[in-house]
Amino acid sequence: MLDLQQLGSFLAVVRAGSFVGAADATGLSKAAVSRHVAELEAHLGVRLLHRTTRRLSLTDDGQRFHLQAVELVAALEELEAEIASSGGEVTGRLRINAPLTFGNLHLAPLWPRFIAAHPKVSLDITLNDRVVDLVEEGYDLAIRITDRLDPQLVSRRLATARMVLCASPHYLAAHGMPRHPRELAHHPVFAYSYWSGGDDWVFRGPEGEVAVRVSPRIHTNSGDTCRAAALEDQGIVLQPDFLVGPDVRRGALVELMPEYRSIELGVFAVYATRKHMPMKTRRLIDFLVEAFATPMW
Repeated sequence: MLDLQQLGSFLAVVRAGSFVGAADATGLSKAAVSRHVAELEAHLGVRLLHRTTRRLSLTDDGQRFHLQAVELVAALEELEAEIASSGGEVTGRLRINAPLTFGNLHLAPLWPRFIAAHPKVSLDITLNDRVVDLVEEGYDLAIRITDRLDPQLVSRRLATARMVLCASPHYLAAHGMPRHPRELAHHPVFAYSYWSGGDDWVFRGPEGEVAVRVSPRIHTNSGDTCRAAALEDQGIVLQPDFLVGPDVRRGALVELMPEYRSIELGVFAVYATRKHMPMKTRRLIDFLVEAFATPMW
């Protein structure tokens, strides 16, 4: 583990451009500063500084290490200031974006618990299924349910959601039980507009991957609308278990062809960067990870 005193001496040397200047800035002796830097280099196993009688300069390894070290120290200073100013409490406003249905069903009950635990934090929550730009739109955190994360974002997995193909018992009694995914082409279906595969529904079954092109009676950006159509005996839907799982368990909907599985989706907390993450954001992420340790669905 890095020694913070060694790290501080190294940064002071780079800022001052000399060991003498670093000694003056830190109040340490020139020998102590030199020893700290040598011990840091020995710990890392690389040379960080080129030393000549006239000047000091960073090596390539030193440049990379210096960049990360500056960010690390800045984050520690920010954390120290936040803790000192709040007496250990997190403060400020958090802007959060989440999918509409998931936000109403599974996040809404959690927010009162979070603000009760952190009374100096306020939440600004927006629910929609559009993929927002966290930086441009000023969000601290977003909840994404997807199998394809933006590689530019940092994420923590909260849970997994399974897509469930289902219909009501009355619909199946009237139209028959499909036995193979290709039969879906001949049934009325209700489709989620933002589904990554569009109208091509893909399943993995005994013979491998099977794709079928469906012809939705309704396209909608609301999973609740799809669910309502299925409950009204109008057709077949492919929706996540966090939405239709309770309906399947109580018999209002029937899972179809369970031997043919659709994709699984990850439920993620995503944020723009790990650098200088405010304590309030870190506390919220930790809270959500704990809350979804055993998913409610």
